[in-house]
Amino acid sequence: MRASERAYAALRDDIVEWRLPPGSLLAEVEQSERLGVSRTPLREALGRLTAEGLTTAGGRGVVVTGISLADIDELFELRETLEGRAAFLAARRGEAAVFRRLQEELLEAPALLAGPAPATHKYYELAARLDEAIDSAVANSYLVQAMRGLRVHLVRIRRMAADNPGRLTAAAGEHAAIAGAIADGNPRLAEAATIVHLHRSLSHIKATCQTN
Repeated sequence: MRASERAYAALRDDIVEWRLPPGSLLAEVEQSERLGVSRTPLREALGRLTAEGLTTAGGRGVVVTGISLADIDELFELRETLEGRAAFLAARRGEAAVFRRLQEELLEAPALLAGPAPATHKYYELAARLDEAIDSAVANSYLVQAMRGLRVHLVRIRRMAADNPGRLTAAAGEHAAIAGAIADGNPRLAEAATIVHLHRSLSHIKATCQTN
């Protein structure tokens, strides 16, 4: 892996996981030493992050961008458009058996989230597999690229809202409904189920952020 790719991946992961919170100054000398790369590949990495909206360049230097409630609203407006259409197309073009298996696993997901030590990471892995299956089914590289770019910001937003077992259990049922509609080859229902899930997720995230 090229030095610039390595630096980009490390910095993006640190930003998404809030190890570098909004407002963090990414000083070239400090980050070069931390990541073990020279300043040229670091600048390339910072340029990519700025293009994605994860950092901004100003008078202080390159800084990790913040996320406001207005930003969340705008991201979910775009998410509804992209993901609703993707679910619609997946129901038309996808392999029913793939989504039926995912539906069955998602219906069992509440067991992962029960008890004193819920396996939230396993649920997120399962949700990511549904995303990947939809990406593959839509057979539209432009739509997939747009959704993948958006998901980077959505992971940051998810970290703003504490993992709530009750909400995650409900989300698992909503994901199962999406997978089931796609498996049934029902585009309108798949799109509607996606929009319902997004509206409920947005309401939860905004409520959590407003109380923190």
